Amino acid sequence: MYNRLAMVLLQSGLVEQDDINRIAGEWGPGETALAEALVLGGQVTEELITEFLAEIYGIDPIYLNETGLDSQNAKMLNESFARENLVVPIKVEDKSLFAAMADPANLYVIDEIKFATGMEVIIYASAPSAVRRALDDVYGQIDALVSVDETLDDYDEDEDFLEEVSSLEGDTSEEDFDLEEDFESESDAPVIKFVDGMIARAVRTEVSDIHIEPYEKFLRIRFRKDGICTEVYKINPKMQNPILSRLKIMSGMNIAERRRTQDGRIKARVDNRIIDFRVNSVPAIDGEKIVLRILDRGNLQLDLRDLGFPADALKTFLAGVNSPFGIVLVTGPTGSGKTTTLYSALSSLNTPAVNIHTAEDPVEYNIDGLIQTQIDFSMGYDFASALKAILRQDPNIIMLGEIRDYETASIAIKAALTGQLVFSTIHTNDAPGTINRLVDIGIKPFLVSSAIRTIMAQRLVKTICKSCKVPHTWSDKELEEVGIDPAEMSGIKTMRGKGCRRCGGSGSKGRKGIYEVLTLDKDLKQAVINRVSATDLRLMAVKSGMRTLRMDAVAKFKTGMITLEEVARVTADDEDDVKIAAMNCKLERQINSISS
Repeated sequence: MYNRLAMVLLQSGLVEQDDINRIAGEWGPGETALAEALVLGGQVTEELITEFLAEIYGIDPIYLNETGLDSQNAKMLNESFARENLVVPIKVEDKSLFAAMADPANLYVIDEIKFATGMEVIIYASAPSAVRRALDDVYGQIDALVSVDETLDDYDEDEDFLEEVSSLEGDTSEEDFDLEEDFESESDAPVIKFVDGMIARAVRTEVSDIHIEPYEKFLRIRFRKDGICTEVYKINPKMQNPILSRLKIMSGMNIAERRRTQDGRIKARVDNRIIDFRVNSVPAIDGEKIVLRILDRGNLQLDLRDLGFPADALKTFLAGVNSPFGIVLVTGPTGSGKTTTLYSALSSLNTPAVNIHTAEDPVEYNIDGLIQTQIDFSMGYDFASALKAILRQDPNIIMLGEIRDYETASIAIKAALTGQLVFSTIHTNDAPGTINRLVDIGIKPFLVSSAIRTIMAQRLVKTICKSCKVPHTWSDKELEEVGIDPAEMSGIKTMRGKGCRRCGGSGSKGRKGIYEVLTLDKDLKQAVINRVSATDLRLMAVKSGMRTLRMDAVAKFKTGMITLEEVARVTADDEDDVKIAAMNCKLERQINSISS
């Protein structure tokens, strides 16, 4: 089924059906992809795309190359949001925000803009390529290194780059790359300068991951910061192999192998700091995708008190951490900070008096005092095998990267019941749900009840930028939608970020954790043995004093640390929490009415 732009273009005779099919296969479906491909290929002009979009959606067109844009208006929208959704603010007039969109049909984006700005939104139609240029004009290009692309176009891959590869091949696994020195050297090849500068820029802007993604028409590079990916480069596809080969050389990978996934590591010096990078390559249709995870030990918080724990949750978690034996589990989605929490817990126990072993996939940070082993599934060294080996090393404390199956869980349970303290992660949505997960994979309920000391669920929330934090009041309806009684907010000053240079216009900078800590007391242990549902376990835990993820998020909202949108975004699937919050509000009102 064709989209509306495709139908109009076919009817106009400007493109053929074969063109539409080819573009859909290469670029994917959707009007935005179609418009960008046709403009890039020179088949249709930006002006025509703009006019067609305006006609289709019954709105006015805007020709951004003829429109004066004020960078002050750009502050109305989060830069990442604007770039991701291809929307650029034009002007503000009479409490209305005028903006150009590449996809005027996306009502969700329009509603988000209304919610964020509190204004009426009037949309103009514009070609996607024109919107991208306008975004660079008003927000500024992410990095001056984008201009290196012009240099790369003149670069001779067959001669100069192969010569550079031959001079660098060999054992690079222990080599430290001084990126600052490399980047400033005029004699280095443009590809090396580009890669080194890209990595240095990512480190300096506190990026967590770099994604290098191949497509037929371009090579895309995105940075992930505070959990959000933002496109920073689009490069000529002929430079894909030189750039990927440079990264493979730096990380000690086989540059000739392109059909299998590979893993590597880079140790680099940026601004006199040693930074580790975990590198992974995966074959894709148009080449190989490489992801670099930035592991900056200088940013690793090893003090649990610095991770955002509420005092009561920290006290409960530390009680489990300091148990003489048993299992402490941390659960949460990928990228929620589980590894950092485990390292912080182990750091608090790391003394010469105890023997601590870990089995990780992969080892992210090297911590002195811990014996850390790397899982290698290709060699049959999985978590179960690693745990069996570690138990013969006379450990006091064991950390397993993840409990995935019955065998690993069973060995961990036995270790916990025979005197070891075991830390691990497991993938569940919340702390009480972990109990049923262990039972579902085959562990007897009485063993779960006996071995588990503490289960903690966590997620990361974006904190409001301290440099542009301003008071903000949410409506009663907005509060009620996330389970907050508006009466609770009386006298409480809530905040949001208006966007500034320090936070890149987003209004948020940095992240903190929200936590849900469950300790199995006598009643909960019996409930586990009786195999009560996760919902009933959750209600029992709340009555026993457990603070849920939603409750912790709301508490941080009330202190002005995060916004209401962040509460809704991060805990959107916690419907039980909303019910619990509503129940607590109702009980509090009844108690207050009785006491008065």
